[in-house]
Amino acid sequence: MSGTHSDVPLLLTHVLPDPVPRNEYEACPVTAVMRRVGDTWTLLLLSVLRDRPRRFNDLERSIEGISQRMLTRTLRRLESDGLVNRTVHPTNPPSVEYALTAKGRSLLGHLAGLAAWAVEHAEEKSG
Repeated sequence: MSGTHSDVPLLLTHVLPDPVPRNEYEACPVTAVMRRVGDTWTLLLLSVLRDRPRRFNDLERSIEGISQRMLTRTLRRLESDGLVNRTVHPTNPPSVEYALTAKGRSLLGHLAGLAAWAVEHAEEKSG
């Protein structure tokens, strides 16, 4: 990590300072992405949107246990991060549709490797 974060792709070969400065960690783009995909609903929403755009109620029905409030908050965050597009169709009443952006689709490609690793190691005990 550095002030410009140009070393981030070399994370595995870069020697981190000891201790790692908190402001470096907080400013790191990897930290931001891991926080986003590590929240309760993001991975599931991205996966549900993988195949096609969906309306809000369709998303709510597709994910058991998500509240309307959390679905709204998560979709807003994904939209502000540029991972999801929100399209309002001029109908009466207006219908809103959510779809992955190209950036969101590219993230899914990278998350597939992480998912494969998790499945591969799911049976292993820690410690």
